[in-house]
Amino acid sequence: MAKITYIEHGGKEHVVDVANGLTVMEGARDNNIPGIEADCGGACACSTCHVYVHPDWVAKLPAKEAMEEDMLDFAYEPNPERSRLTCQIKVSDALDGLVVQMPEKQI
Repeated sequence: MAKITYIEHGGKEHVVDVANGLTVMEGARDNNIPGIEADCGGACACSTCHVYVHPDWVAKLPAKEAMEEDMLDFAYEPNPERSRLTCQIKVSDALDGLVVQMPEKQI
């Protein structure tokens, strides 16, 4: 289980426990956190679960795979270093304390 902080674009924080094995996107969906739409349901076929990972966490996450890199091209104002698709980040104890911020909008 990992405690993950989701920060809405306006600054409102949601701190929730997410079970290991789920994705960061599923954690947001299951806890009704606004700002992550997840239109494709986690298939890495859209960019509507885009977030900016807190700088302290960028190097701690697994590297982006090619499909995620491609889909981030369609995200709203992607940041080459901090942007990730939450459907591609599996939760584990190692992610306890992860902080992500939603963009102004999802495309």
